[in-house]
Amino acid sequence: MRTLTQGDLIPFVEYERLRDSFRRRIITLKQRRRIAVGDKVTLVFENRDTIQFQIQEMIRAERLFDSGRIQEELDVYNALLPGPGELSATLMIEITESARIKEDLDAFQGIDRGETVALQAGSHRVCGSFEAGHSKEDKISAVHFVRFRPSREFVDALAEGTGASVAIMHPRYPAKAPVPPEMTEEWLADLREQSRG
Repeated sequence: MRTLTQGDLIPFVEYERLRDSFRRRIITLKQRRRIAVGDKVTLVFENRDTIQFQIQEMIRAERLFDSGRIQEELDVYNALLPGPGELSATLMIEITESARIKEDLDAFQGIDRGETVALQAGSHRVCGSFEAGHSKEDKISAVHFVRFRPSREFVDALAEGTGASVAIMHPRYPAKAPVPPEMTEEWLADLREQSRG
């Protein structure tokens, strides 16, 4: 997926004017790209629009005007875009009871190692690869970044309308969720955009 440049960003003052409509559009888009797997894990599949929104919001919150600082944000967030033949997602472990945050998060230790999160289309499965640095031996982050590199057969099964699902195969949190058709459409759109370069 083509990386974002400073030329793709909406200038600060103009973004303030357009923010409400831009934000509404991204919320609608994210609804198509968000899936809950069980009651504590949500994945949001990222694309250029979702990443641009995060960058625009960071620039707004931090009041960034310096070109060098803006480029730093672009570099960080562009790394979250899916590469050729990939889907990428932000995985969030959502714990609502503040008194249980540490205990519940600790139960997810190891989710970012091995074949613990997978996409399935028909009989074809692809396991995710997690970005390193979000957990230590005794501590795990609530937010992770994961990439999936589907096979041609997986993509063909998706395009044929074969039912898809997202599964978590963690010993303390086994869960599975069917992928709605609108999310399948988003995945296929991402993969088509990447094949165009």
